[in-house]
Amino acid sequence: MSLQNTQFNAIMRDYDRKQLRNRHLQEERISEIFVKIPRVQDIHERIVSASAAKARALLRGESSTTQDLKEKIQRLSEEKKELLTAYGYPADYMELSFDCPLCQDTGYVNGQKCSCFKRATINFLYDQSNIQEILEKENFQTFSFDYYSDKIRDKQTGKTPLEHAKFAVRKSLDFIDHFHESRGNLFIYGDTGVGKTFLTHCIAKELILREYSVLYFSSYELFQHLADEAFSKEETSTEFTMDSVCDVDLLIIDDLGTELTNAFVKTRLFSVLNERLLHRKSTVISTNYDIETFSNIYSTRIFSRVMQNFTLLNLIGQDIRVQKALGGSK
Repeated sequence: MSLQNTQFNAIMRDYDRKQLRNRHLQEERISEIFVKIPRVQDIHERIVSASAAKARALLRGESSTTQDLKEKIQRLSEEKKELLTAYGYPADYMELSFDCPLCQDTGYVNGQKCSCFKRATINFLYDQSNIQEILEKENFQTFSFDYYSDKIRDKQTGKTPLEHAKFAVRKSLDFIDHFHESRGNLFIYGDTGVGKTFLTHCIAKELILREYSVLYFSSYELFQHLADEAFSKEETSTEFTMDSVCDVDLLIIDDLGTELTNAFVKTRLFSVLNERLLHRKSTVISTNYDIETFSNIYSTRIFSRVMQNFTLLNLIGQDIRVQKALGGSK
């Protein structure tokens, strides 16, 4: 997955800040040592002078002079280290330090992204997702089928809540594994408390770990942000503009239907879905509405987009929050 330019630039600015901070630290340490150990300043200046002379000798092809200067620089460097350790400092106290010695805070090793760059990318995407803390608690590692009954059966499908849940998880994992090539969409629906939001969090975390950008919103939050952008006379501070909502790799709209559904909401929802479909960007929607209610509340155009382009996942069963509060399952 390729980061968007703004995301890449944000991460690289952090590397620039690290380099600047470490250069300042080095300058402070050098000044400190020059005051406490004046002989080190003399040695440092002699090393600088000898290094410049060595460079000139190399250009002139004077190999013997180059070797003599190399040995001189080595002797001076050893003396400097001995002085530093004698005064209780590490031998490399005046050297430039790095947060990541592998890439020396550049983000790249031999033209390839360093492991620290990959960690920085994931951390950045977590921060940008809007749900970083939640994802530490709600993910596939903490998902449990224990709250889905294998005894009762849905009258319409003849399947148990457990069968519905296993199907939804299987389809979600398939959605994640084929995210790059398929760019599919999921529509997760069912009664309150059956695990729809939890499942969207599981999907979000897995894709962030694979370095895809994810934005999560409750339906109310999303349309509030878009209304602020559309109607506010002053420039809003939110970074979640219509452009960012349409550009992110995965957009999650949770609890669709909790917003005040009006003409503005319907128009914006259609625009978001249509733009994302046109640009092959994936969307996950969760809602308490059943399909019939959803079709009645939202426009025919929206319903058509969802039916034609989304995989429908129905979660059923008893309210998991109630089951947890009562200390039971199924």
